[in-house]
Formats: sequence, C-alpha cells, structure tokens
Amino acid sequence: MIPRIPLGAVLTCAAFAANAQDSAVARSLAATCANCHGTDGRSATREVPALAGQPKEFLVSQMKAFQEGKRPATVMHQIAKGYTDAQIDLLAGYLSAQKK
Repeated sequence: MIPRIPLGAVLTCAAFAANAQDSAVARSLAATCANCHGTDGRSATREVPALAGQPKEFLVSQMKAFQEGKRPATVMHQIAKGYTDAQIDLLAGYLSAQKK
C-alpha cells in the first residue's frame, strides 16, 4: 500500500524547492554584479553604489531605467539589457534582502 501524503505537505515541499532554486539563481545573478558593486551588493567604494539593502522596487526601477536608456551609465545600460524581467525581479529581491 502506498502511504498517503497530505496535499499541504506536498505543496510546502514544492514551494521550498522552488524557493531554494530561485535563491540559487538569484545568488548566481548577484555574483555578476560583484566585480563593481561588491559581494552581495556591498560596495567597498563610494564611487560605485551599494545595492545591498536597497528597496526591491528601487532596484527594479533603476535596472529598467538602464535598460530603456533613461539613466546615464558607462556600462550598466548594456548589462541591464541582458536580463529578463524575471531575472531582474529575482536579483532585486535577493539584493534587497542583504544586510548593508
């Protein structure tokens, strides 16, 4: 006989697995920012803004502004164009959750 597993337990496990995968993807995306913005968005210089702890909505809006050419940049407009909306959302969520 196959044991019955409550649907809530199955959904909880599925959500946990999806969150873990999203977190790994977000960490990987954030690693590409580390060269300029520091590990997990903690910039070591004043010339490059720190991203850690910034509001998610702010980070998303700034990436969109770079993508659309509405915010001046040296390389960020090119970098931002390489991200999908879903990737920007994941990345912004990850960076906003980091301690300053």
